[in-house]
Amino acid sequence: MKKVLILTTSTGQGHNQAATSVAESFQNAGYEITKLDFLAKNSKFLNDIIVMAYEISAAKFPRTYGLFYNLTDNKFINKFLKLIFFMTRKKVSKVINEIQPDIIIATHSINISVISDLKKQGLKTPFILVVTDFKAHYLYVDSCVDAYITGSNYTKQSLVARNVSPNKIYPIGIPISSRFYTEITSADTLKDDEYFNILLMGGSLGLNTIFKVLKELLKNPKKLRITVVCGKNNHLKNKLVKYCHENNFTNKKLHILGFTQDISYLMDYCDVIVSKPGGLTVTESIVKNIPLVIPFAIPGQESENIDFLTTEGYSIYIKDLSKINDTVNHLIDNPDELINLRLKLKELSSTYSLTKIVDIANDLISNK
Repeated sequence: MKKVLILTTSTGQGHNQAATSVAESFQNAGYEITKLDFLAKNSKFLNDIIVMAYEISAAKFPRTYGLFYNLTDNKFINKFLKLIFFMTRKKVSKVINEIQPDIIIATHSINISVISDLKKQGLKTPFILVVTDFKAHYLYVDSCVDAYITGSNYTKQSLVARNVSPNKIYPIGIPISSRFYTEITSADTLKDDEYFNILLMGGSLGLNTIFKVLKELLKNPKKLRITVVCGKNNHLKNKLVKYCHENNFTNKKLHILGFTQDISYLMDYCDVIVSKPGGLTVTESIVKNIPLVIPFAIPGQESENIDFLTTEGYSIYIKDLSKINDTVNHLIDNPDELINLRLKLKELSSTYSLTKIVDIANDLISNK
């Protein structure tokens, strides 16, 4: 039985979700799976600092996070990180020696700082890196990577522009749960045609900006059915529930949810998704062929995701939140526009695959 080591890091749940998806694909192909959060299992101190810094800066100080993202987007960043992760590298090396994987796959770019030096020290195991956003930060760029998995040709070109060989890059989609590809629900038949169905989300952190968006949508005179997913932010959920109970809204059906595993089902129910453009949320919307309306984003990689989505005509970005109802009403009054958006998403999703990563791995193993 062939073995795969999957490395991830908990800076946002997207990387872990991608790792779970990759594990599922390889398990179905008969591989023995080892999944490792390389920071949490090897350096609690570094893990707490990095994960906490990400969550606090992204949620509370997004501009600072965006500035830091841009400042580190240079070709020297990985050399710097190799110094920080010296001890972590030794511990990961020990795991590799113990399990002897045939292939190593990472769903977070900082794993390069560990694998690169191990490769220079003689590690022969092929290394695949999953790019979980639609433009590649310099953190992703290193000669130790044998293959890149990307969400689009746009992402591929961003790597090629940074001197990565195009032969190493496979735009087969960011890995997401197979449920989004295979789950067939009856949600579509439950829709009330009188109401326009909106799914409002803000990622696993449940950003408080959701509250501002919801208040704007509730001003809309049209009939809207709004489902809000607050993620792990229970304070936000309670605040929204209280606000909705204390106010009477005409022509609105409201459902306020916390963390849920039923996003695939909820997407089937909606006409549009209103959300920040995280890499996995975007991919899920593409696979479901549900147009994404973007009223806010965390500066940095999500701003770059917006560039991809709007340049290619896959999503609608709203610069001024007070104008969100103009966009919603335009889509309601012009259903052909929604249909055209869905068709573009369907065309893109036809290039995606959850199984091709296994084929790529098998080729690398055969040729090492």
